[in-house]
Formats: sequence, C-alpha cells, structure tokens
Amino acid sequence: MKTLATALTGILGVCVLSASPVLAAPYDPFGTNSGEDYYSSDPAYGYGRTTDDPYGYPATAGQGYQAAPQAQVAPIPREIVAFDGNYKPGTIVVSTAERRLYFVMPNGEALRYGVGVGRPGFTWSGVKTVTAKKEWPSWTPPAAMIARRPDLPRYMAGGVENPLGARAMYIGSTEYRIHGSNEPDTIGQAVSSGCIRMTNEDVTDLYERVKVGAKVVVLN
Repeated sequence: MKTLATALTGILGVCVLSASPVLAAPYDPFGTNSGEDYYSSDPAYGYGRTTDDPYGYPATAGQGYQAAPQAQVAPIPREIVAFDGNYKPGTIVVSTAERRLYFVMPNGEALRYGVGVGRPGFTWSGVKTVTAKKEWPSWTPPAAMIARRPDLPRYMAGGVENPLGARAMYIGSTEYRIHGSNEPDTIGQAVSSGCIRMTNEDVTDLYERVKVGAKVVVLN
C-alpha cells in the first residue's frame, strides 16, 4: 500500500472537534480506503448545526467549536488519514496538485481537508510560518489584484459577503492566507490568486488547532 508520503514525493518531483479519539483508517491515495470521515463517524461533526450569531455561527465555543451555515457544506469532507511525512505535529502541509491541506497530528496521522488553490500562473511553493490569525477578517485587495480587477472594492469589512470568509491565517510576510470563503463550491478547484481557500466550517476547525508560529509547507 502506498502511503501519503509516497504520494507527496511524486508531487514534489517537480488560506477543535470533540476530544474523543477517532481511529484512523490506513490511507491509500490510489485505492478506495480514504481514511476516517469525521462527518460519518459522529453526527455532532456535521454541518448546519444550530447557530446564534449574526453570521450563522455560535456565539461561544462552550458547547463545541463554531459551525458554518448549511450553505457551507464541504464538497470534500475532512478526515483523519495515515501520514508518514517527516513533519512535526502542528505543521500545515498543503499539496497544491492534490488540492488538499494536511494538519499533522501525532502518531503518524494527519487531518486532511479539501482546499481551493491558485489558478495557473498563481501557484507557489515554499516553507513559511503562520504570522497572524483573525476572525471574520477584513479584506483589502492588493494593488496587483486591483490592476487586474479595477471593479473590486478597495476595502471590505469582515462578514458573510467577504471573500476571506470566517477565519484567516496569514502566511509569513506574503499576501497569501489560508482562509474561508463565500464560495464553498470552489473548494477542490484551482481558481484563487495564490491563497488557500477552505469552507468556513473547515477553516474554523483548522483555526482552533493552529498556533501562530506554526510551520506551513506548500508543495507545488
């Protein structure tokens, strides 16, 4: 059985759930056993939980972490998979070609999420760190983006219409982020300007796990 590290090696050839333990199934990128699906293993992990803040999220995390509105159902469910890459727990590994993000966990496992990535001409690779985290971030399009799209607003406050979605984790000193999205149907596609997109549900889950200073490895 091929492991995740084997799959990522081929690629290299070239934006908190319940504390109850969830056993991982072996992950074979070329087979049918894709791992442990959070949403099928416990209904509490499902999308569309009752919400009570203006944006459709719980006001506190006292009964579990924030959930996204039902419109944010992920096209690619997150799941625990076997992971034998040489990365410390807490590291984020983004496989651009695979359109997946891996949050490295102890004991040879990772939590895998579906993501949207940069479109052709806007992909990148490297090793950075998470330098900041923001909830419901505002958005100021960079000058290069304004030059390409003069119709864009110069500033947009945080909220459900903001393309950065519910959470953002800022990558190094770059303009790239791992962030939510108001277009969940773009997850799994290559349509961004280089940022890593997630559904609001998934980015909220990842946000609670990731610490400022965490390593981010982007594989192109």
